[in-house]
Amino acid sequence: MSDDRRLLNRRNFIAGTTATLALAGTPLSVLAQAKPIRIGWTAWADAEAVTNIAKLILEQRLAQKVELVMTDVALQYAGLQRGQIDLMLMAWLPGTHKGYWDKVKGEVEDLGPLYTGAKLGWAVPEEIPASMLRSIEDLKKPEVREKLGGHIQGIDAGSGLMKLSETAVKTYGLDYKLLTASDATMVSALDRAIQRKQWIVVTTWSPHWMFSQYKLRYLDDPKQALGGTESIHALARKGFSADFPKAAAFIRNLKVSLADLETVMLKARSTSPAKEAAAYVATHGELIDQWLVAAK
Repeated sequence: MSDDRRLLNRRNFIAGTTATLALAGTPLSVLAQAKPIRIGWTAWADAEAVTNIAKLILEQRLAQKVELVMTDVALQYAGLQRGQIDLMLMAWLPGTHKGYWDKVKGEVEDLGPLYTGAKLGWAVPEEIPASMLRSIEDLKKPEVREKLGGHIQGIDAGSGLMKLSETAVKTYGLDYKLLTASDATMVSALDRAIQRKQWIVVTTWSPHWMFSQYKLRYLDDPKQALGGTESIHALARKGFSADFPKAAAFIRNLKVSLADLETVMLKARSTSPAKEAAAYVATHGELIDQWLVAAK
C-alpha cells in the first residue's frame, strides 16, 4: 500500500471516529429531530386544515422536518399500529372511529383532543321556524313533510354519516327518501334552498365550513341515532413521545376552536388549505406560544 493510500485511510478512520463520538454525545431527541415526522391525513377539510397548521408550527418553531402521508383513515390506524407513520390528527372518538380504535388501543399513544364539540347530524337553515321543526321527531308532522317534499339531502353513499342516517330514518320511523350525492352537491342544494327560501334538511357534520357561511342549526336527536358529540384526537405510534418529546408536548397542547377551524376551512375554498394555515399561524402568535410552552 502506498504512503498516500495509508494517509487517506488514516484520515477517513479519524473522521469516522470523530463523527461517531460526536453522535454518541448527542441527545436522542436531537437525533430524532433530524428525522421527519410522518403525519397521516385524509382529504377531509378539517383534517387538512389542522394538519397544515401543525406542520407549519413544527417546521417553523421547532425546526422539525415533517412529511405528510395522504392515505385512507383505516390505513392510518394500521400505519400507527405498525410504526409506518408517526401521527394522525383526525381520530373521531369515542363513537365514529370506535371500530378502528378498538383494534389499536393499547398499541398507540393518545395525545389527547385537538378540538371538541364535533358531531354528525342533520341540519336546517335557521329561517325554518324552530316551533315547527326543532327535532328529528318533528319530521313526522304532515305539514313538515310536505314542506320538505319527503326528502332528506344526504352525501356520499356508504359514508359513515349516511349509514347512521339510514339507521335514523328507521329508528324514528320516517317516511322520507334519503338522497345520496357528493358533499359539494349537498352544499349546492342547501345554498339553492336558502336562496329560494325553501325548506331543506341536510346530513352534515361539525366542523364544516358551511357553518361559517350559512346560519344553520342541528335538529335535536333525542334517540341519539346519529351519535353524540365527539372529540378529534391526535394519535401517535408507540414510542413517539420518547423519540420526539418536544413535538409530542406541542401536540398535547394544540387546541383549536371549531369556529377558528371552520373559518380557516371556509377561506381555504377560495385560496388553499396551506395558504390559510399559514395565515392562521401568522395571526395567532400568542395562542401558538401557549401551545409551545411545554415544548421548550
